[in-house]
Amino acid sequence: MARRSKQPSAPAALDALEAATNQYLDWIATHNFSPDTVASRREYLGYFHAWCRERDLHSPIEITRPILERYQRWLFHYRKHNGQPLGFRTQSTRLAALKGFFQWLARHNYLLHNPASELVLPRIEHRLPKYVLTAAEAEQVLQQPNTNQAAGLRDRAILETFYSTGMRRMELANLKVYDPDAERGTIMIRQGKGRKDRTIPIGEPALAWIAKYLADARAHLLTGSDDGTLFLNDMGQPYERRQLTGLVRRYLIASEIGKIGGCHLFRHTVATLMLENGADIKVIQQLLGHVKITTTEIYTHVAINLLKQVYSATHPAAHLKRAEAAAELLAALDTEAAEEDDTEI
Repeated sequence: MARRSKQPSAPAALDALEAATNQYLDWIATHNFSPDTVASRREYLGYFHAWCRERDLHSPIEITRPILERYQRWLFHYRKHNGQPLGFRTQSTRLAALKGFFQWLARHNYLLHNPASELVLPRIEHRLPKYVLTAAEAEQVLQQPNTNQAAGLRDRAILETFYSTGMRRMELANLKVYDPDAERGTIMIRQGKGRKDRTIPIGEPALAWIAKYLADARAHLLTGSDDGTLFLNDMGQPYERRQLTGLVRRYLIASEIGKIGGCHLFRHTVATLMLENGADIKVIQQLLGHVKITTTEIYTHVAINLLKQVYSATHPAAHLKRAEAAAELLAALDTEAAEEDDTEI
């Protein structure tokens, strides 16, 4: 079973595999792939390079389909520091980066054929969100920051924005001070996932907390030059993903509601509560910025209230009279059994 090994140090000079990778990353960057895509592919290909160097593989022409399948098996057996395996989604993402890389090499005639063309990616589990907040639980989380302090006021505005819009954490991190529009009740998300802009509604409470944060707190957090980023961390800089995750998780723990998660928990909550209250799924798709309706449809499995209403109205087993009849039947059976026992004695 593969165990986490010490990452080997990079050679002084780039080998052919790493040089080709740099050319590939430069190509996707010049073709307007997002910086996040470029960074993630650099990371995933870096893992593969480290694996190859440990096996004395230094050139793309040395990589064959059996070698890629061997790497896939290694990913499957790999164990993290906590002893847990990589999830199949993680494995698939790392292998997909390889497929894109080798496809590019073959198309640009660096290779005569693509060794990854027939690589079969792991099937991805379609799991429901583990936790979704009720409206009362969400309000309890929102009330945790100490709004008498600049940082707490900022945190309240961040939580309110997540709860009001369901936007992604990097969409929130990239907001500018001019993106909220209080007059129209909207907020502009620029270059969201897929490099797409969209304008979505935002509630009055969130707008009010943003206005109060801008008036009373942001100037205290600002250090150095101002690039117009709406929410600033304690160092006066734009937020990173992990920082926003830590912020949300901290207030979830403080709320003592017994549920854990990060920024996406609010995204799940927004979609589920809106669906349960009768929102059309296409409206939720537009709000969340999903390209495919099938991505949004996962929330139809989470929104249980409507299902419960239909169940209660249509299923005979849901009615109290039937439940009472069943209880009476069980009681009669118990009495009959007791009488039989007395007869035998």
